[in-house]
Amino acid sequence: MNLKLFRSLWTHSGNASLAIARCAELGWHGIEGPAPQNRHDRIAFRDAISSAGLEYIAEVCTAGGYVPRRDATVNEHLDSLLELGEQCAECSPLFITTMAGCDAWPLTQSVEFFGRAMEISKAIGSPIAFEIHRSRSMFNPWIARDILLQLPEMQITCDFSHWCVVCERLIDTEAPILELCAQRAGHIHARVGYDQGAQVPNPRAPEYAEALQAHERWWTMIWDRQSGRGLPFTTMTPEFGPDGYMQTLPYSREPVADLDTVNTWIGERERERFAASPFAT
Repeated sequence: MNLKLFRSLWTHSGNASLAIARCAELGWHGIEGPAPQNRHDRIAFRDAISSAGLEYIAEVCTAGGYVPRRDATVNEHLDSLLELGEQCAECSPLFITTMAGCDAWPLTQSVEFFGRAMEISKAIGSPIAFEIHRSRSMFNPWIARDILLQLPEMQITCDFSHWCVVCERLIDTEAPILELCAQRAGHIHARVGYDQGAQVPNPRAPEYAEALQAHERWWTMIWDRQSGRGLPFTTMTPEFGPDGYMQTLPYSREPVADLDTVNTWIGERERERFAASPFAT
């Protein structure tokens, strides 16, 4: 099994062309982000990624941005998933990762939504991995467990940093749920959370070593289960981001670390860890 590293457009401060160039410079495998809204731009985007010898993971948010509209219905979430999923499919993605559903829904509503969303995945011909994310249906470990147990074919994007802040602890306490997630993992978002936030200020700092090591244990569990399933590769996107995730100094609002440096460091560190593991081929 091989590790494929992707660069997130969300974490990148420049345009897509610069992100593609940076990805190729690092020797990473591809780009992750939303497809352009205009069809002409989508085709140009797809061709630019292909010409660089890279791959693409599409990103979709249902019924709003990263935080959904509170009043959006299940059907509205599904309609947006279908519309945006069809647009993404024009860019020939490996798969779609989506922030989907709503944290305020009861379990029955979330199960209905994800069951129908998997039918959309089949209809558009692109696999979909549903992300663990705050403000969305799988915002905590226990509701995610209950959804996954009712939908045995559902695949997820694992971003455990969200659960650390929601639960206010590193989530080794939830070993059976971590095991279930590892069995269903289709993709990893590599950000390190801690008990008071979804992103440590700098994962290289010794005071965050425990949080980094915990996330690496969870990622290694995913690699192990994916290897056991016979997958040819595993995908990971370093996802330390802006938009309030990166801490800033008061008054000046200067970031406490450089995003490109941190994401590159995480990516290269995990590439070295994976290459030294028994999962690498």
